[in-house]
Amino acid sequence: MSDCCSGNAKSAGAPAVMTCPANGARSKRVDALTVKSLVRKLPLRMPNTQYYFCDASDCELVYFALDTEAPRFRREDLMVRVGAKETADPIPICYCFGFTRQDIWDEIRSTGKSTVAERITTEVKAGHCACEVKNPSGKCCLGDVTRASKDGLRRPQASII
Repeated sequence: MSDCCSGNAKSAGAPAVMTCPANGARSKRVDALTVKSLVRKLPLRMPNTQYYFCDASDCELVYFALDTEAPRFRREDLMVRVGAKETADPIPICYCFGFTRQDIWDEIRSTGKSTVAERITTEVKAGHCACEVKNPSGKCCLGDVTRASKDGLRRPQASII
């Protein structure tokens, strides 16, 4: 998807990073398209302001705005589980193609490696991803996939079952 079609709030002048008002965690900008795509029930007149994504696992807040009067959205307000905030499987890693942390770990357990990153890369190159509207962070999942793979490779085989 192209940024020109996002209907995004103008981020000129908005900081790239803000502090989460709920827990103080460093939170990055997220496109309005992402927020509008994943929040179950949006207010009728959604303000045109920059939103931020809090990925801290100890915080229920997912999206907050630069405009402190704008609505905030918590985990229960979203249509998907927020992988960065989850502790119980299945923990979503790739929202476009449905991979979970357990999928990666199962493949490592059975083959000694994970091919999930390569499979996702092939799909991305073919233009089949929609991270902007499926991933709560609004970003590509490949960094998270790589971290989950490295974690799985470091764990004793019995602990990734």
